[in-house]
Amino acid sequence: MTKILVVDDEPNIIELTKLYFEREGYNVSVASTGREALDKMEIFYPDLVVLDIMLPDIDGLEVCRRIRLKSKVPILILSARREDVDKIVGLEIGADDYLSKPFNPHELVARVKAILRRTQLGAAPVQVLDIFGVHLDIPQREVNIAGRVTKLRSKEFDLLAVFASNPGVVLTRERLLSEVWGYDYYGETRTVDVHVNHLRDKLQGSGADIETYRGTGYKLVPRVGTT
Repeated sequence: MTKILVVDDEPNIIELTKLYFEREGYNVSVASTGREALDKMEIFYPDLVVLDIMLPDIDGLEVCRRIRLKSKVPILILSARREDVDKIVGLEIGADDYLSKPFNPHELVARVKAILRRTQLGAAPVQVLDIFGVHLDIPQREVNIAGRVTKLRSKEFDLLAVFASNPGVVLTRERLLSEVWGYDYYGETRTVDVHVNHLRDKLQGSGADIETYRGTGYKLVPRVGTT
């Protein structure tokens, strides 16, 4: 499910955009300050950000700059200020589009769809993965571990796909919860731990293992003795 982060300090804008985006089937998270937006980037991993310029703490343009230091996620800027300089600066620092307030929510949705089409066409996802003796065919949802076809539960397969797409990278429990289960962190990381333990058991005999980073998360690594 496509995830959108809406950043605005006006409750009516938050409510309106969330309503329209959810009608389109998007998973929506919201933030009312720049700091909250930057925090959400670390746990929600949106596919697109709708970002207001005028925020109560960190200016939206500065938030855009900070996001661009770490991510290529598409950003659509909203602003009640109509000066061309704001639009120019926003686009120059990495925003993908700019929409002035007040706006028609249908136009906002149309612009978001257009941005997502452009960005998603430019980066086709990997369909088949081979890592540490594990073979995943993502479209067919089939997995071969150590030369044998292995049956995984739906979330176990999704979890393995995320690990295999990020070998050697420590993935936080919050990120795994967001990418596999599709919702924000509300203290439910125990769900991640249980599924990782089940997946780790099924990787026995392969060249892959899941290493625990206490207090942080997990990383897919080559099994000791197989390298």
